[in-house]
Amino acid sequence: MPVFVAVDLGAESGRVVRGTLRDGRLSVEEVHRFVNRPVALPDGLHWDVLALFADLSAGIAAAAAAGPIDGVGIDAWGNDFALLDRAGGLVGNPWHYRDPRTRSSPDLIAARVGAGEIYRTTGTAPLPINTASQLVAMEGSAQLEAAERVVLLPDLFGYWLTGHAVTEQTIASTSQLLDVGTRTWATGVIDKLGIPRRLFDFEVVPPGTGVGRLREHPEVQLWTVAGHDTASAVAAVPAETESFSYLSSGTWSLVGLELAAPVLTDEARLAGFSNEAGIDATIRFLRNGTGLWLLQRCRAAWRSPSYGELVAAAEQAPGFQGLVDPDDPAFVSPRDMPAQLVAACRRGGQPVPQDRAAVVRCVLDSLACKHRWSLERAEQLAGRRADVLHIVGGGAANSLLCRLTADLTGRTVLAGPVEATAVGNLLVQARAAGELGSLAEMREVAAGSLPPRRYEPRTSDRAETAYRRFLTLLDSSDKI
Repeated sequence: MPVFVAVDLGAESGRVVRGTLRDGRLSVEEVHRFVNRPVALPDGLHWDVLALFADLSAGIAAAAAAGPIDGVGIDAWGNDFALLDRAGGLVGNPWHYRDPRTRSSPDLIAARVGAGEIYRTTGTAPLPINTASQLVAMEGSAQLEAAERVVLLPDLFGYWLTGHAVTEQTIASTSQLLDVGTRTWATGVIDKLGIPRRLFDFEVVPPGTGVGRLREHPEVQLWTVAGHDTASAVAAVPAETESFSYLSSGTWSLVGLELAAPVLTDEARLAGFSNEAGIDATIRFLRNGTGLWLLQRCRAAWRSPSYGELVAAAEQAPGFQGLVDPDDPAFVSPRDMPAQLVAACRRGGQPVPQDRAAVVRCVLDSLACKHRWSLERAEQLAGRRADVLHIVGGGAANSLLCRLTADLTGRTVLAGPVEATAVGNLLVQARAAGELGSLAEMREVAAGSLPPRRYEPRTSDRAETAYRRFLTLLDSSDKI
């Protein structure tokens, strides 16, 4: 009866989960949850990685206290990184991807490398949050001069736990610096960008690689998992066929397809799609869009009522009134998200929400519309249709969002598991330890252990009319 521990770090919170595999079924128990609080310093916005390390270490200790464990794996969000000096020490506090210092980086990257060339090499959409954008913004800084190695966040914490530094493929593929074909560092791109090549003078390893034993728990092996949280979530999609689409729904909405080869056309680049590394040489062809961040920031502005309370009120509100583009730059880091949503409706000539319920309904209706847009574009660009959309992550618990997405996309929605990232993390460890075989077997275990909830699409003239209005809203902007 093997037991594994998943450390799953999100932009809002982290959790440590203990998973037990028995007779082809995975039981999951959360043993520790903690808040992830970014820190605004005089020079900008940073992550408090020392606090995160203390919390995840406490979670691992609690999991070990509950009984013997056979392995640990760490996943986190993409793009952000730490810099280490020659002695392995941390060079400064890691930057937060929402810090505005990188706004001009995509244009600078395109000027140095060429927008088409870097996309054909890395398969990554040009975004200010990318590792490449952040490193270019640090050009000439004392931190960059002192650094000997770049370490993405899951691998930073693994290094601190074991004393061994590795870099895992799926998390590296979010950087815009990994060759999408070879899954090695794109040294030609790195050189053209003027980023010191010494930062990348090491191998990139696949998920399921043994890193080393934990310092505090020397009987426990640390494994690389799908270090990018979305890659872990997609590994846990309980798909019964190869032709499926997915929505990893949380702070971000990541809509895409699992492919055997990347799509590197100019059309895909201009539509904002990335080709990120998945399990077993698969490609996660996806678009990274703003997700429940909109609702998270509204909730914070309203002094944190429960999500259940907000969604229940939205279910009673009239649907398909005010619509916004969730990827409007005004929503990146606003002081007052509800006010920004109202202002965006007004700018777009949309009905203006008059109360909290209407604001939440505006958010969920708009997200469902953008999910349809992203799914249809993915299918068009990849030349493949998927009849089923799997929603995994926190958004799978939002019944209104799932139902709206089914209605808008016209696809059967299978929602769950909610903790897909942790589940995928655990399943990769189980396979690395020889307890499971193929990716298909991992997904069979996920489906049998945590069956998804089914939402069948309902035909609605109001929904279709609203979507046409949403397309007009996108066409009137220059953000797509």
